[in-house]
Order: sequence, then C-alpha cells, then structure tokens
Amino acid sequence: MPQDALIAPIREWLVDRALCDNDVVELFETLCQRISGVGIPIKRARLVWPTLHPLFQAETVVWNQGEPARLEQFVHQDNESDEWITSPMKHMVETGLEVFRRRLVGDQALLDFGMLEELRGQGFTDYLAHATHLEGYHVRARGTMLAGDNPASKGVIVTWASDRPEGFHDEDIYSLHKIQRRFAVTCKVIIQSRIARNISTTYLGNRAGENVLRGQIRRGDGQTTSAVVWYSDLRNSTSLAESMPRDDYFSMLNAYFEATAEPVVENGGEILDFIGDAVLGIFPYSEKSELKDAAKAANSAIEKTLARAFEVNQARGKIGEEQFKFGVGLNVGDVMFGNIGIPSRLTFSVIGPTVNEVARIEQMTKLLQQPVLSAANFANLDPVRWKSMGEHKLDGVLEPLELFSFQSAKAA
Repeated sequence: MPQDALIAPIREWLVDRALCDNDVVELFETLCQRISGVGIPIKRARLVWPTLHPLFQAETVVWNQGEPARLEQFVHQDNESDEWITSPMKHMVETGLEVFRRRLVGDQALLDFGMLEELRGQGFTDYLAHATHLEGYHVRARGTMLAGDNPASKGVIVTWASDRPEGFHDEDIYSLHKIQRRFAVTCKVIIQSRIARNISTTYLGNRAGENVLRGQIRRGDGQTTSAVVWYSDLRNSTSLAESMPRDDYFSMLNAYFEATAEPVVENGGEILDFIGDAVLGIFPYSEKSELKDAAKAANSAIEKTLARAFEVNQARGKIGEEQFKFGVGLNVGDVMFGNIGIPSRLTFSVIGPTVNEVARIEQMTKLLQQPVLSAANFANLDPVRWKSMGEHKLDGVLEPLELFSFQSAKAA
C-alpha cells in the first residue's frame, strides 16, 4: 500500500482530535502508537513546547515504545541545563531550523551533539526533529530554555528516534513530515487551551478560573458560596513602601505573601485576590457537615503561616533585611462569589457582610496586639485553639462581635 494511503487515517484522526478537548499526553502516546503501527520505525519520541506558567517555562511529553507517555515540565531558570546545552533542539531554536536529521551509525553518522552520543549508546540509529512555527502563538519565556523571538520558540518541536539498523527510509521521513503539520494544528489548539487555563487559574484562582472558562464572564454571573473567609494584611505598609528601595520592598512583600498566602493554597483553600498588600482567601464548603473540615484546613494554614513568617523574619533579620508584621482575620458565612466591576473590566471576587466583617476583624489585630483574630462562629468550631478577647465594636458593623485570638497547638 502506498505510504500516503497508510498515513491518511492518522492525518484525518488528527483533524478530528483538533475539534475535541484533548489530553496532550494521551494524544501524543496514541499518535506514536499509530505511527508505529503503520510500519514507521519509531521507538522514542519527544514533543516540546514553551508555555506561560508562573512555575514552568516549557513542557514536554516523553514517549518510549512499550512505556506509558509522561509529561515533564521545566522550571524557570537563569542557567541552561546540561541536557538542553547538548540537545539539537537548542540549535534548532537558535537558528530557526525547521528540520534536523542525524544518522547515528554507519559511514554517514554525525554525532555533533552530546545527546546524539547518548542515543547511539542506547542502541538508536537515526534521529529526526521537526520544528513548526505557529502563527499567532507567541510565548516569551524567561531564561534560556526556548526563549527569545526566534520563530522556533513560538511553536512545537517533535523528535523521533529509530533503532532499525538502516534507520529511517526516505518515505518514513516524508510521512513524518506530512503528519507533523496536521499534528501541529492539533497541538496549537491544546497548547492555547492549556495556557488559557494556566493564566485564568494563576490570576483568578482555581474556582474562579474554571468558572470563567465555563462561560461565567458577564457582570453579575456568580453564585452564593459558604466559606471560611481569610483576610490578612501587612502592617505599616505605607511607611515601608516610602522608606525602602523599590526592589527591597517588593522582595519583602513577596516574602510576606509566601508566608500568608501559600499556606492557604497548601491546605486546600483558594486565594481570590491580592488587594494591595492584603490577601483575600476562602475555604469553601458545600454542606454543613463539611464546615469542620474547612475550619481544620484554615487552622492548619494559620499554624503554617505563623511558623513560616517567624522563620522568614529570622532569616531576613540575620542578613539585615527589613522584617514584616501582619494580621489575619477569619470569619464564616455565605458570600456572593462572582463577577463585579464594569461590563468591559471585571474581577472575580467575594462580597457580602461576611467579607466586610472579616476585614474589620483583621483591623482589630493591631488594637488587640494579636497576630490572628476570628469571629465566634469560627472559633467555636475548635474552642481549644481559640481564646476569647471579649466583645468589640467594629467599624461599619452594627452589633459588637466577640473576638477570639489564636492559640497555637504547639504552644498548647
């Protein structure tokens, strides 16, 4: 059967996949299996693309025949890894080369990159790579991995390796090239979807990001949610911002956020907003029976926040850097969770009396000289860990509230 006829079903299948919601790992694994199934001798394949993610600058799917495909992610870094330096892909990115081939054995063997030596040592005989530039797809990655404005860094690279003694035949290379273009179209759809999800969840949080992607994008779209509400704020932020060099202030601000916001996420909560130097987070729950679990998660986040802030401040103090102080307020209740703003510029947030109260509770941490305070409705869920500070009148709240200070489990 002619080679075009053999790969035609694969190309049509890729068009169908472009119209679906795909898992990139499963897609690439199935593609490799289909290619191998029509007699093209691939035993190893890699799919690489740059991405927009706060932690990762590039992603790759690794496939080896007989093993499940897996996703690997490359963190942002200022220095190139040895693996990247010895890879032909670096050469392709820097030169804009679209096709790269090297025979690994025989008279025509050329092992001009360290990785090719490794592949030959593993029994491979031929190596082929395709880079496809995707118009309208631009990622300026930080650092050196797939970075800069080279066209190859704005698309996908696929590499294939064979262990057949004579390597790839001309018709194999022709077929892989024809498949590559259809596959790149499918990849563009998947990668843009992944980037959209990365951006939405990074800037909005998991729940809000998912709601936006599901179509809740009009002003007023939203829902009522029951939640433990967390509000923390940096003390003396105005004077610190005025007295500290800009870079030092931002460094301290991020250290404060890492101490007060990361524990919320680590314990299953969500950060909804950074309001200047304040953190607004929630631990949502659906049923009343789930409230104790939400409270347990919030209490654990408080423990971690206090411990982490102490460690960070100790380290900053030892090297002469400014230390920070903050307050945390906690409350429980129903909040309105959704889009607010003007029709052309919206934000996803929570509003309502519970949110107003928690901000006022946090303000009282300054007056009462306590790092953490809560309302009775939260403190009563774990009375051993909370001590009453009496009733207090809060700004903008009609009735006085009994406030409670947090008693560390370690101290207890």
